[in-house]
Amino acid sequence: VQLQAFGGGLVQAGDSLRLSCSVSGLTFDTYNVGWFRQAPGKERELAAAISWGGSSLYYVDSVKGRFTISRDSAKNTVMLQMNSLKPEDTAVYFCAAKGRSSWLLTLQSFRNLQSDYWGQGTKLTVSS
Repeated sequence: VQLQAFGGGLVQAGDSLRLSCSVSGLTFDTYNVGWFRQAPGKERELAAAISWGGSSLYYVDSVKGRFTISRDSAKNTVMLQMNSLKPEDTAVYFCAAKGRSSWLLTLQSFRNLQSDYWGQGTKLTVSS
């Protein structure tokens, strides 16, 4: 199983950027996927999540209205569209997948930083 996050970079405040998480080695449509982030000196947090079918979404309050999570089953990819970026969005972003679990249990697991599979991170820096 492999989850590969990419798309990070250096942007200015107010810019937009899209991260992608490419998933392989598992049945993509049976896994809930989350995007996590870890800012310098801070704990990792769940930023957004999407259910296996795409009907249930979660966003941490700090990104609501600015970030949009989506998934493309044809490409086995989960995207995170980030608009109106702020310096406080600077972090390493990780994706993770959890299967065989209800949405509520998945969210509980994700909030406890627990998942079946993790990908390596991609770094986003937002300059002011």
